[in-house]
Amino acid sequence: MSHCHQYQSNYTRRDFLTKTSLGLGAVSLMGLLNPLKLTANAPNLVGSEAFLENLGPHFPPKVKRVIYLFQSGAPSQVDLFDYKPELRRFHGEELPNSVRQGQRLTGMSAGQANLPIAASPYTFQQYGQSGAWVSELMPHTAKIVDELCFVKSMYTEAINHDPAVTFVQSGSQLPGRPSIGSWISYGLGSLNKNLPAFCVLLSQGVGGGGQPLYNRLWGNGFLPSHHQGVQFRAGKDAILYLGNPEGISRVARQNQLKHLQKMQEEQFEKLKDPEILAKIAQYEMAFNMQTSVPEVMDLSNEPDYIFDMYGADSKTPGTYAANCLLARRLIEKDVRFIQLYHRGWDHHNNLPGQLPKLCRQTDQASAALVKDLKQRGLLEDTLVVWGGEFGRTTYSQGKLKPNNFGRDHHPRCFTTWMAGGGIKKGLTYGQTDDFSYNIVSNPVHVHDFQATMLHLLGMNHENLTYKFQGRRFRLTDVHGTVVKDILA
Repeated sequence: MSHCHQYQSNYTRRDFLTKTSLGLGAVSLMGLLNPLKLTANAPNLVGSEAFLENLGPHFPPKVKRVIYLFQSGAPSQVDLFDYKPELRRFHGEELPNSVRQGQRLTGMSAGQANLPIAASPYTFQQYGQSGAWVSELMPHTAKIVDELCFVKSMYTEAINHDPAVTFVQSGSQLPGRPSIGSWISYGLGSLNKNLPAFCVLLSQGVGGGGQPLYNRLWGNGFLPSHHQGVQFRAGKDAILYLGNPEGISRVARQNQLKHLQKMQEEQFEKLKDPEILAKIAQYEMAFNMQTSVPEVMDLSNEPDYIFDMYGADSKTPGTYAANCLLARRLIEKDVRFIQLYHRGWDHHNNLPGQLPKLCRQTDQASAALVKDLKQRGLLEDTLVVWGGEFGRTTYSQGKLKPNNFGRDHHPRCFTTWMAGGGIKKGLTYGQTDDFSYNIVSNPVHVHDFQATMLHLLGMNHENLTYKFQGRRFRLTDVHGTVVKDILA
């Protein structure tokens, strides 16, 4: 075989792309010249060509940023927002078969001899011009109801915590899919080159315990790794392994990263693996965060009236109140998506003893966050979401006692509230039956909720896709409809 023929037989598509001016090397160079282009504003090197048209907003957005206050464990809608006075007439009686309609139960209450109805022991009142019903357990939220849109007809497909949390956070009950924040980071990119587009804050409910939260819930799944959520922690090191080792100066670290980036660029030219570009972006972000993170975590310049607004706990790092305040500070720095998880809402027993404590721990700070954003002009282009993974049953799990009962998981209906840009204020949307068991009007599936969130950010959920293992995936899978009735 001649040398010419031998060369042609060994000349691969990779060689062609490497040699041409429009190859992947040229595409990667554009990203390296602008770190923000390494996010969704730049061509994706592993997605299909069709995906290139989907990057960035598909239409003018109503909001730029999101704060998701996720109440892990599932708050009881019937004790907080879904007022059902008729239940008092049926307190202690068996849940009618006409209401249950043969729907499945969890293994924790399926074996009960009976399912006694447990009316809420808490009083409800109407508040604001909107007349929204709110429990006595949420006095601070009651004061801001005219800023909120209550969606009382949320429902999900999962009946147990782990698949339900995974579903609402990633659009699938199976682990491994990208989280909401990762999809948004991928679709819109970053607004601040010195902080991650997707930040995560965790806090613990009263008494400890609660359902576990895994870091895959804020993982990037099959998306490039620089879209994963970055967890901020309480204590000296807000982000693990961010600081320089003892004896290493910032200048020395910068020089090291320059040499490392050069080696990684050479490696990319050989392998064409986009994860190499993700590593370059992560190293650069980590270097920038060495100064930006301490700045955003320093609350010493916050006036006393702000701490009073959020509550006494706001001075204690790692608490829900402190994390709400930190979320506002991150919003001021144009962080794209902030996920705040608060554990402890799983009340299978002793609900009267535990639920009031969780509300006292979270109610004031949640309301303060909305008010604080509004007074700074940030609520206009920020979306705030409050909610859990599903609801709680109207019937008592276990024996119904005069001063003690629990509620099991209930995927058929639960309540979420939203506030901010693009959302109708003072609206109560959807309705459940007299037992807060089934939805009777305007059901909102988890995928509908996700589609609506993406719509507010200027993205068509059907077009925000990513090709992986031969299939185009999206956050809303093959479902989801934008809930236009709640849009301003």
